[in-house]
Amino acid sequence: MESVGTPALWIGFIAFVILMLALDLGVFHRKAHVVSIKEATVWSIIWMAMAFAFAGFVFWQFGSQRGVEFVTGFLIEKSLAVDNIFVFVVIFSALGIPALYQHRVLFWGILGALVFRSIMIWAGAAALAEVHWLMYVFGAFLLLTGLKLLYQVTREQAAASPEESKLIRWAKRFIPTTTRFDGQRFFTRENGKRVATPLFLALVLVEITDIIFAVDSIPAIFAITQDPFIVYTANIFAILGLRSLYFVLAGIIDRFKYLKVGLALVLVLVGIKMCLLEVAKIPAGISLLVVASILGISIVWSLRATRGLARKPPPGTGNEPPATIGDRPAE
Repeated sequence: MESVGTPALWIGFIAFVILMLALDLGVFHRKAHVVSIKEATVWSIIWMAMAFAFAGFVFWQFGSQRGVEFVTGFLIEKSLAVDNIFVFVVIFSALGIPALYQHRVLFWGILGALVFRSIMIWAGAAALAEVHWLMYVFGAFLLLTGLKLLYQVTREQAAASPEESKLIRWAKRFIPTTTRFDGQRFFTRENGKRVATPLFLALVLVEITDIIFAVDSIPAIFAITQDPFIVYTANIFAILGLRSLYFVLAGIIDRFKYLKVGLALVLVLVGIKMCLLEVAKIPAGISLLVVASILGISIVWSLRATRGLARKPPPGTGNEPPATIGDRPAE
């Protein structure tokens, strides 16, 4: 498929992303602080407004077909990104990451995610351009992934704690680590040796988690469009707002009880769509309507079913300050 992305558009969009990341870390979050729900909500609205403003630009410049593809892809990627938040909550809780430093971990984690996803999108687009039948492989993979997720949800299987995972054990075995914090540093010195702080372990988990989720989400958006520019921009806009969305939803993530059901159904449907690509081509508008309906129903259903649950404090809040390098151990 011919891409609408000209060299000028690619350069302009990447420059915009770099500018926003520089403003985020260099201006708005220059000093470590606990991100309030109000601040996170404002930033979430800003990121959503930017995404839909860009969608308007796509509609205006490239027509309704590409515009609908962008919006559908963005909704799928944004919804699948919410799944990351479930894992972030577990990671920060298991490693005892204070709320004061969580934004820093997520910033660098999502910066890494932007790089890895860019590579995966380019690789996927190049592979599909050369080997068309890979589309059916992607479709079968998404179908099986959706069915597996649906089975896990119905069986109410809980995810394993990161503290007990092979990844954490491997990291602690091969990377010298400490349980102490040294401000917001990822590495520090202890007994004359350079060691990783819990922040670095959390960063490793965030990166690995996103790569795992990207294996599902990137093929899903290729089911909507094979235009690399639309795939890339929808992915990036979904990821850029993930940090602020985490701080909005961290305390009420348990209320999204049936969101995974909705995500599983979306993966199954896009998988079927990819497998039937040569048999029946589903219009982009119908795909958008179906995806939005499934996700909307699952969210409303979740909120109604968990109406009585109170907001929980996000991980890392309400506890004693963590021990830092140089602190004397409690006697």
